[in-house]
This record gives sequence, structure tokens and C-alpha cells, in this order.
Amino acid sequence: AWGHNGWGQLGDGTTRNRKKPVQVSGLTNVVAISAGDFHNLALKGDGTVWAWGGNHAGQLGDGTTTNRTTPVKVSGLTDIVAIATGTTHNLAMKKDGTVWAWGDNDSGQLGDGTTKSRTTPVQVSGLTNAVSISAGHSYSLAIKSDKTVCSWGRNKYGQLGDGTTTDQTAPVQVSGLTDVVSISGGNSHCLAMKSNGTVVAWGMNKYGQLGDGKTTTRKTPVEVKGLTGVVDVSAGESHSVAVKKDGTIWTWGRNEYGELGDDTTNTRKKPVQVCNFVK
Repeated sequence: AWGHNGWGQLGDGTTRNRKKPVQVSGLTNVVAISAGDFHNLALKGDGTVWAWGGNHAGQLGDGTTTNRTTPVKVSGLTDIVAIATGTTHNLAMKKDGTVWAWGDNDSGQLGDGTTKSRTTPVQVSGLTNAVSISAGHSYSLAIKSDKTVCSWGRNKYGQLGDGTTTDQTAPVQVSGLTDVVSISGGNSHCLAMKSNGTVVAWGMNKYGQLGDGKTTTRKTPVEVKGLTGVVDVSAGESHSVAVKKDGTIWTWGRNEYGELGDDTTNTRKKPVQVCNFVK
């Protein structure tokens, strides 16, 4: 890990910023990692989850709110096959299809029917057939085995996709969405990739990050214009990325800092190809 380390999020036992990579202390047999705002998660091959960094909302899941500069084991989690970090909350999916959550819960993003923050994992209410998970800023997403998507938590910009802007403390179904194989939650917008290689999006659209050619916020999914043959998607703070099966990368949304990679700083309301990308 490298970069800012004010909360110990580099996991090297210090709070010293690093301009070059340092090894996270004591971690071996890691099969997946995920980074939140000022904390991180690692999934080990034995199905346990480890966390380090900032912990003011209990996002490290060790039963405390103490920051950790080296990894600690998330309490009570076993048989985990996938992890996801939001800003200050986390999700973990077990091999039995249940989903567990911990950390900040001010908008119901833990999905346990409350808005009480949790320092140890709680089960997401009524969700037993999940196959994939993603966490955004104060909201959560899961693909179910029937390829529909459910969501819970913050919904100010329609990011839950249920046709409302009402926060939900337990999962609700994303409206009209089927045949989904991949999802990604950004700051306040979401992407979903279908099995036919097309992409849909919903939520905040101030910078065109939904890719439908407009800047209108959407409370239900709309199709991203002109994208086919997609194999992976990722939603950022205010921009979006898709990888096609031909190895090209396409981006849209906010571009103030050149995050779209099209050699401009122009906001894009439809996908453009990243320039000079070497496969």
C-alpha cells in the first residue's frame, strides 16, 4: 500500500505517508482487497476478513472504534467469498448467499432495518441468494441468483433505482432490471452490466455519468448510449468506466481532472474511448 496514511490505512504499523509501496503488516494468503475512504479490507483464502485504518464508525468490524495501523480480524465472519467497501461501511458475502454489513449506518446502508451504526457485522435483512455485492457512498447493492438487483441505504439521488428518493433500511428491488451479471456503485450513481454486454445506469447525473446523453437524475435504470460488448464496469465519484471484450476502455461523466482519459477536460454525457491505451 502507498499514499496517505493519517489513519493507518497503509497497514504498515505507522501513520506516515508513503510515496512508494510498503508491505501491509502480517497479511498472507490474501485473495481479494477493497479500499474505502480511510480504511481497507482484505479477504483471506480461509474465508476470514481483515481490516485496518480509520474506525470512527466501527468500519473495521472488531467491536471497537479504535483506528488500527495494522490489520485486525473482522469479528465473527467465516466462509466469506466476496467483500466490498463503501465510504465508511462494508459488505461481505458468504458462500451461502447471505450478506453481512458493518460500520456507518446513518442512511440504512447496513440493511438491518435500522439506522444504528455497528462495530461488528450484522446480517442484511431478507437477503439470502446474493451472488455479487457492491457498496457506494452510504448505500449498498447486491445481485441475486435470478440476476435481479436489490439495493438499500441512501437514496437522495435515486441511487437505489426503485423509483423513489426515499432511504431504505432493508433491501428493495431495482425497478425493471433483469439479466444483470455485474454491478458497481459510485458516489451517487450505479452501473449494471447485462449478460448481453449492454450497460444501464441510474442515480445522480449532474455530469452525464449515466451516459444517456443527458444530465437528468434518474430514479430507475436507463441504458448507456452506444455501449455493446462490455465485459466489466466501474463507477467512480462522478464518472463511469467500461471495458469491452476487444480490450478497449470507454468512459463518460465528469472530466475536470482528465479522469476520462480522452486527452481533454470536457465533460462527456456519452461514452468516449480512452486514448492511447495499450492492451
